[in-house]
Amino acid sequence: MISADSQTLLLLCSQLGLPSEPEFLPLTLREWNPLARKLQSANLRPGILLDWNASDLQTQLAIPSKEAVRLAQLLERSGTLAIALERLSNLGIHALTRADKDYPEKYRARLKESAPAVLFYAGERALLGQPGIAVVGSRHLDEAGQECARFVGNASGISGQVLYSGGAKGVDTLSMESALEARGIAVGVLANSLEQSVKKYRDALARGDLCLVTPYHPNAGFSVGAAMGRNRLIYTLADYAIVVASDVESGGTWAGATESLKNNWIPVFVLEHDAMPEGNKLLLQKGALPFPHPFHEPPVKLPDWIKEQSAGFLSQPSQPSLF
Repeated sequence: MISADSQTLLLLCSQLGLPSEPEFLPLTLREWNPLARKLQSANLRPGILLDWNASDLQTQLAIPSKEAVRLAQLLERSGTLAIALERLSNLGIHALTRADKDYPEKYRARLKESAPAVLFYAGERALLGQPGIAVVGSRHLDEAGQECARFVGNASGISGQVLYSGGAKGVDTLSMESALEARGIAVGVLANSLEQSVKKYRDALARGDLCLVTPYHPNAGFSVGAAMGRNRLIYTLADYAIVVASDVESGGTWAGATESLKNNWIPVFVLEHDAMPEGNKLLLQKGALPFPHPFHEPPVKLPDWIKEQSAGFLSQPSQPSLF
């Protein structure tokens, strides 16, 4: 059972239960946040909207008639939403919204109003936001990059840290599967079909060693835009990030690393070796910390080493967040 508040966010901010060509599109974050602020300022919860018709919405929220009709129409599909949620539940997929107390606190603190209104996940939800290391990088790796991805995954597994990745080919898959092979725990933040990934990682999900999460529709296909939007969600769940390989001023790895450095979310390390990509060199110049290859400490020492190297790092202060 989901709360009235969560039901409201799903109805307004997700595509679940909508036809392929809906008359009214769900709200974007930019559209939802002003409504959320109005509700908070009036000391109201989102669930109250389920009891309002178009006229109530227009009056109480002080919005144009056309927008009130749009909200009312979106809120009226509770039946089709329930059917869609039941189908997902049968696949092991569940919804989590900003109105839920179990929503990742790190997203609230770091992303604030940019935190996704709705998430879909499968597996052990409690892993989201637990202490861990994000590993990011290109799908196309040299030997040093492959060794680093496997090493960090294995080290995370051995030391009990969550391994955060994007679940894609290359760095993501190498590091995540290495963590799971070491009987560790991992979180994959996906930019493609959660439904397909659930089938691939069925055993790890059943053991509680893995959580797969996405801000996109559970059966959405891959797109470059989705991958770019997903990258910040990897960084902001973790405590540290290791960039294995990055292009220069292009691609999701570069965008995610520079955004994290700019916003001071977490310490960002970059794999440093003689043949490292040019993107790695520029990220080091922008303030990223060097991660040596080869790493001369035992794998179990990785979390302590990273913590020591990050001494003095100060993240941005958190602010109250919207549901």
